[in-house]
Amino acid sequence: MWFFYALIPCLLVDGVAVLPAPQNLSVQSTNMKHLLMWSPVVVPGEIIHYFVEYQGEYESLYMSHIWIPSSWGSPTKDPECDITDDITATVPYNLRVRASLGSQTSAWSTLQHPFNRNSTILTPPVMEVTKDGFHLVIKLEDLGPQFEFLVAYWRREPGAKEHVKVVRSRGIPVHLETMEPGVAYCVKVRTFVKAIGRHSPFSQAECVKVQGETLPLALALFAFVGFMLILVVVPLSIWKMGRLLRYSCCPVVVLPDTLVMLFFFPFGMTLTSC
Repeated sequence: MWFFYALIPCLLVDGVAVLPAPQNLSVQSTNMKHLLMWSPVVVPGEIIHYFVEYQGEYESLYMSHIWIPSSWGSPTKDPECDITDDITATVPYNLRVRASLGSQTSAWSTLQHPFNRNSTILTPPVMEVTKDGFHLVIKLEDLGPQFEFLVAYWRREPGAKEHVKVVRSRGIPVHLETMEPGVAYCVKVRTFVKAIGRHSPFSQAECVKVQGETLPLALALFAFVGFMLILVVVPLSIWKMGRLLRYSCCPVVVLPDTLVMLFFFPFGMTLTSC
């Protein structure tokens, strides 16, 4: 085995030692995130660096001798490179990789078939459906600025109409509808990418329900509290108002004896001031 590893860095081309080229190039692309991968070149005790370059459609057709280094994966120690920022148009891209160890470099290995971002696999976003009081609320995974979301929601009952809403907010709760007590509401969503004109399948539906007792119980509690306040506040207010009127209209005043005056009427009655 050690003999086999010793031969790897010692391949000769015109008497010059070269590294073997990376093999098995492929692109894994999901939700517009593109990752170029390859089999690593193994040299015991050594760290291999890899250089990644690409050609867009214009370079391929009119300037085939020009290759552009990848903005993220050149050079890299890992047998993979994120080329998402390099793929900026929906056209075929040529991709190639070579290995480097000190002054030694391998030949370029080129992706067998050009990559086009319209082949990316689109999946539904992660979805969180909640209720905020009587409000149906949805929160969606942030997949990037190129994504829109088509949200379908409906009442879970026979013959219910399905409503569709386009959501562009990412990672922010969005209000869909005001819910009725005792009725379940279901939601499903799929992504749409305008740049490639494709959409994902719908997600599995998620349903939430506001219990039917919630609203009557709240109203009953409110009515009970209001009734108790009336029983206490109204009699107290009447009593307070009676006392206020009594003291305002006929106050009780005790006069000193020196100020008491007697008035005599022709009929022999005496009136004492009070």
